[in-house]
Amino acid sequence: MNSTSEPQSENTGPGTELLGPEIWNLPNLITVSRLVLSLILFVIIYLEGWWKTSACLFIVAAATDFLDGYFARKYNQVTTLGRIMDPFVDKFIICGAFIFLLERGSASGINAWFVLIIIGREMFITSLRGFLEKRGRDFSASWSGKIKMGVQCVAVVVSLLSLSPEAPYNTPGFLMFRDVTIWATALITLYSGIDYVLRASRMLKRNPL
Repeated sequence: MNSTSEPQSENTGPGTELLGPEIWNLPNLITVSRLVLSLILFVIIYLEGWWKTSACLFIVAAATDFLDGYFARKYNQVTTLGRIMDPFVDKFIICGAFIFLLERGSASGINAWFVLIIIGREMFITSLRGFLEKRGRDFSASWSGKIKMGVQCVAVVVSLLSLSPEAPYNTPGFLMFRDVTIWATALITLYSGIDYVLRASRMLKRNPL
């Protein structure tokens, strides 16, 4: 997926114009469709009562993430807009879902401290990546970032399902699984952030600015 190689400072080469007819290719259309799908998801969460539907929509939006990057590479349709939009949509879906779940209070298992960790990590690492790549450093996604994204997706789905009044989602066992998943997500998110900071530190020690 495009987010495995997030926006770089190098914008040369074919198909890299930010705006133009070449941006309306299949990979970018998939990315835009994921953005639209995420907005629909947020509306459904806000309306309440459609928890299993919300979980399914989120799974579709998250699972199709790899498609835009796959088609962009396969058909040589990588664009600057796509390289910007894909990681943005990833973060928009995840952070937006947690914010709307936060509105449900303790019923969702999502608390303010958890959302602060998620959003704070994303903002800091995105800023760090932009700083380094603007200076010619390669700071693409690492394995810890990919694992972080995966567990965050699981946490969203589990939290959405836990709001359903139907069994087995309202059982003590499932709610305990949800809480463990949320704690694990917070810890892995923090670990991923620390891993990126250490990686940046090693990079700057080898090649000072």
